[in-house]
Formats: sequence, structure tokens, C-alpha cells
Amino acid sequence: MLVLAIDTSTPAVTAGVVSLDRDSDSGDARLLAVRITVDARAHAEVLTPQVLECLTESGHTAADLDAVVVGVGPGPFTGLRVGMATAAAFGDALGIPVHGVCSLDAIAADVAGDGDLLVVTDARRREVYWARYSGGERVAGPDVIKPSELDAAPSRVIAGSASHVDMFDLPVEPVETPSPAGLVAVAAQALRVGVEPEPLVPLYLRRPDAVELADRKK
Repeated sequence: MLVLAIDTSTPAVTAGVVSLDRDSDSGDARLLAVRITVDARAHAEVLTPQVLECLTESGHTAADLDAVVVGVGPGPFTGLRVGMATAAAFGDALGIPVHGVCSLDAIAADVAGDGDLLVVTDARRREVYWARYSGGERVAGPDVIKPSELDAAPSRVIAGSASHVDMFDLPVEPVETPSPAGLVAVAAQALRVGVEPEPLVPLYLRRPDAVELADRKK
């Protein structure tokens, strides 16, 4: 199964083509090509070219894709909108399913082991998006909070934004952003059994900074 993976929940604009074995219970994902551009203002400009470059590098065309997986956040409004709209456009044009996954889950999927893990990413406004994992499963979050108000315990390790993980007294796992393989790993079971994906719903966790003028007057 050939899967296009997209994430724009962080400053890293990520696209990749991943091969997933339909018959493997492990759901192992093999990365065929990836493009990452770290620029919080370049989502709209670079994402689609990155997707096309990944398809070319992997020796495939868009018509070969079987599914799309996209990170639905949590993340800033503008970035998420670009990634999810692009994923939906590919799915609609090709008539293939588009699965949305929590972007923090994708980071957790790339961390070795199944111990107690805390994942944090930049939420701006001096806050972080966070989720907590145990035994490979999310047990709390996602949510948004000030770092000083987020307890490190009972987590034993932390992963995520390089500028925020050091705010917590925990060993750091070197996984900063969602990878294509991590995104597909989260959706692997649904992809293998052909589950009908739920509608894409972005995890903003708070109202966007940009609001209509009428809303500002309320």
C-alpha cells in the first residue's frame, strides 16, 4: 500500500511517501521519500512541490497512491489549514481515503520503547501543546498549557519541540516533529483493514488568532 503522509502542525512542513504492508499485523511503514522544510511561514508555498518531489523520488505518480494520512494537530490555525486542505485535495482528486491523526501521536510513535512519555510542541503565546503516553497509548491530552503549569511526572522521558523539551527535568528523546513513517504508523491498523476515515477535524484547541471583524466587536 502506497501512502502519502503530510504534516504542517509545527514549523516543519513535512511530506513523505510511505510503503505499508497490507498483510503485516505489525503495520511497519517503510519510508520511500521525504521532504522537510522548517519555516512556519512557508507551508502554502512548499508543501505541494514537496509532495510531487517525493512521488518522483519514490518512482511513483499520484495515481499510484492508495491513501493519504495527515496530521490534524494540535497546531496553529494557518499551518493546519494548509496541510489538511492539501491532503483533502489529493484524496478528492484521486478518490482515495484521507485519514487524520493526532500529530503528537505521530511523534510518540517514533520514540523507541513503550514507557511513560511526554510530548510537547510549540503552541506560541508562551504555551505548549502536550499529550502523555504510557505503554504506547495516549493517556492524557492533547491540550494546551503554559510550560510552568505542566507537571513532568509521571512521565519518564520527553520528546518534541527542541526549544521546549529542556523546560522539563526529563531525559530527551531526539524526535522533534511528526515524521511520515510516524504518521502512517498511527493510522496503520485503519489503513490495513480499510476502515472508513472520519471527517478531518483540526485540533486547534483554542480560537485562531485571525478572527472576523464582526467577532472582534463582540
